[in-house]
Amino acid sequence: MKEYQTLSHCFSPVFDEHSKILILGTFPSVKSREINFYYGHPQNRFWRVLAALQKVPVPQSIDEKKQFLLANHIAIWDVISQCDIIGSSDSSIKNVIPADLSLILKKAPIRNIYGNGQKACDLYRRYTLPLTGREIIKLPSTSPANAAWQMDRLLKAWSAIKQDL
Repeated sequence: MKEYQTLSHCFSPVFDEHSKILILGTFPSVKSREINFYYGHPQNRFWRVLAALQKVPVPQSIDEKKQFLLANHIAIWDVISQCDIIGSSDSSIKNVIPADLSLILKKAPIRNIYGNGQKACDLYRRYTLPLTGREIIKLPSTSPANAAWQMDRLLKAWSAIKQDL
């Protein structure tokens, strides 16, 4: 059985003064921690969903992904700054220290905050909503663990972000 690890978020949020929406995950997966960037698991559909919504090729490198996000006024980060976790299992998360979203919210005209999956929304509501006073909008998780949501369903649900871009 895998053991709990106490981990801190190891990379910065992506945003600038033109970001209009903020998409929050929970905490970087093992693969994301290995590559030192968001949604690093090759089966995670995050980058494919966003690229399809914007009708552009899927960005490949970290630099291309950052440029894509900024060009489309999308900020991304995670709800958690530090936690105890087993591998990449969101269900194992405990002893949460939330990320300080004021870093983004003070500098960018964020219209809406979106959660990539139920767990991100639950953690946000528990730890961050009392600080920001801003509600989060739940989107279905792009994780490969969310196999019930095929790509067409994800695209339809995630198209909600386009109203803010």
